Amino acid sequence: MVYITGDTHGDYTRFSTDRFSAQKEMSYQDTMIILGDFGLWHDSPEERYWLDWLNDKPFTTVWIDGNYENFNRLYSNEFAECDFHGGRAHQIRPHIFHLKRGYIYEFDGKSFFAFGGAKSHDIEDGILYREDFESEKEFRKTIKKYYEGGKLFRIAHETWWEQELPSYEEIEFGEKMLADHGGEVDYVITHCGPQSVVSFMGYHGWDLETMFLEEVAHNNLFTHWFFGHYHRDEDIFGKFHCRYERIERII
Repeated sequence: MVYITGDTHGDYTRFSTDRFSAQKEMSYQDTMIILGDFGLWHDSPEERYWLDWLNDKPFTTVWIDGNYENFNRLYSNEFAECDFHGGRAHQIRPHIFHLKRGYIYEFDGKSFFAFGGAKSHDIEDGILYREDFESEKEFRKTIKKYYEGGKLFRIAHETWWEQELPSYEEIEFGEKMLADHGGEVDYVITHCGPQSVVSFMGYHGWDLETMFLEEVAHNNLFTHWFFGHYHRDEDIFGKFHCRYERIERII
């Protein structure tokens, strides 16, 4: 069995037995896919508790990165990289894995092209870099001023990371993986959606990733495409599926 759901942001309570009773029939051979913004943030007792709690669930959790992940930790040596279902993954816990961008994985006999990342929507007023300030006091003063002014901003390497968007190398790798697979997969799983789909949903800004995913949608064959990011549960054009809180069995 393969289930899929949207952003969790570190809140995994939707997987409690009361809310997700289907897990009573599941095992570690079954897979739960989280479509980005998993919630790997700053190491803390609370985060470790919830990761251990999720790891003890009777299924294997896999996730693609969103834009709200601590990429400094994710790409450090903290989490071992391993072969996983035909691709490469970071092992967060024995039964929790982060799927790397561009790989094609196989779950229950079906192929999944995974490509995480997305542009943050809440940075209209800029990114603050600690090193740009003469003192910690001045830095904190500016943060307070921004908050009081209702500005949309984030702090580099603390609440925002440039790796939220893919590198050209990651895009080229994803293109190669799809080409090597004959340009055809069963499922595409991403955090943001292709440009034409998100424009239809009412989000008209574009970026490097939404345009890359637009090319993926046009140049490859797939049965269904699932993505998160927009905090909506909605089906578009028949085979594109935005998911947030809904947990859905797809295989």
